[in-house]
Amino acid sequence: MIGKILIVDDVSTNRIVFKVKLTAAGYHTVMAGDGAACMRLALSERPDIILMDLFLPDRSGIEVLQALKAHPQTRRIPVVMFSSEADANLGLACLRGGAEDFMARPIDEQTLLARLRGLLRAREQFVGIDAPQQDYKVIGLSEPAQHFEVPGQIALVMPRGERALHLRRELAALGHDRFLLLAADDVHADHGGQVPDVYLIHADLGGPGGGLRMMSELLSRSSTRHAAFCILNPEHPQILAATAFDLGAHDVVDASTQPAELSLRLHGLVLRKREGDRMRASVQDGLRMAVIDPLTGLHNRRYGTAQLNAIAEAARAEGHEFAVMVVDIDRFKSVNDRFGHAAGDAVLIEVAARLSAQLRASDLLARVGGEEFLIALPLTVLSEAQTVAERLCRAIEGEPVILGDGTRVPITISIGMTTGGAAPSDPTSVADLVAQADRALMYSKTHGRNQVTIVRDAA
Repeated sequence: MIGKILIVDDVSTNRIVFKVKLTAAGYHTVMAGDGAACMRLALSERPDIILMDLFLPDRSGIEVLQALKAHPQTRRIPVVMFSSEADANLGLACLRGGAEDFMARPIDEQTLLARLRGLLRAREQFVGIDAPQQDYKVIGLSEPAQHFEVPGQIALVMPRGERALHLRRELAALGHDRFLLLAADDVHADHGGQVPDVYLIHADLGGPGGGLRMMSELLSRSSTRHAAFCILNPEHPQILAATAFDLGAHDVVDASTQPAELSLRLHGLVLRKREGDRMRASVQDGLRMAVIDPLTGLHNRRYGTAQLNAIAEAARAEGHEFAVMVVDIDRFKSVNDRFGHAAGDAVLIEVAARLSAQLRASDLLARVGGEEFLIALPLTVLSEAQTVAERLCRAIEGEPVILGDGTRVPITISIGMTTGGAAPSDPTSVADLVAQADRALMYSKTHGRNQVTIVRDAA
């Protein structure tokens, strides 16, 4: 896994030591000696991770961290703070400022490298795609972070006992999130349909390494794979941490971690998990809108063309016939001219709904032009398709479209239709079939409208 790491330390020897270790591990490195250089390089180099000393010559590392997290182009870059002072208050300040982690020197090399691998893995999977940060704006993901209001749900998965109850009380008293205490047997139960945002799992639940095995199983399940995981290590934190990070943990704490720090770490995981959820939802919405007509909710031309090709390919491979129709709303321009474009939109929406109501779930219905629709009927012979087409005409002309002001607008449609795909050797292309149906539509439009015209070949 190759990534770019920005090392920020005012001591050149420290920077060189980091550079040697990270380069040996396969990372590209960029170095800065103060906060100003850090901000400049963060914007120009777009590192995958920033390693930053807490004490810098021109300003504090906390100030630089806050500036990074406030800037729209750098706020998603993970920042790991480090210091020679193992002061709990310093660690809390870093976590409150938005740092992904705080490490006190001396830093265990294997733990650091595993931590970096975990951060890179989480960064690549953040939105379900491996998109460069500069592309976020293109796909609509450059909006500022939303204010977090809904408390997170955190599952404490550990052996039952007074210690577990005490930990839950301490964390709940800090007021950030809701905490659910679970034993190993309760993890896969349905807790009111809610999946925890974060799991804090005891490393040795049910035996040595049992918590890690449980985490791996939860990561493999579709319902919990996007949750965040924090491993509570009872002892030997340096040995376990590297293994836990490589197995997918987002954070590792030990029994000596104070509740205030643990609460901040868990809350940070909730925030990052929730932002990941929003980004995945944004990507999914974008992908959906790429194939959906926003006015009618039908598929658009791009999807319609691709799906029609798939229907034709399947029909020819299996020796089945399928039908293709091109549908046009009669005198649609006069609706816009007389009643306005809002009325035209209302007519399009109503026609789309009526057409959809008359078709099967397996049929294709797409809006491919202003008032033009494409329909494909898989596994349908000519006589069956003609019956469907005539039913569509009746469904549209049967009732006028009622506008918002109560105006009743009579509407009809014209349809051109053809069939194809019955023989695997049929040379007729999908484009030819659509062209045939379009010529048939023109015949319907010029010979009275509100009718179905059928053509079987290009002649």
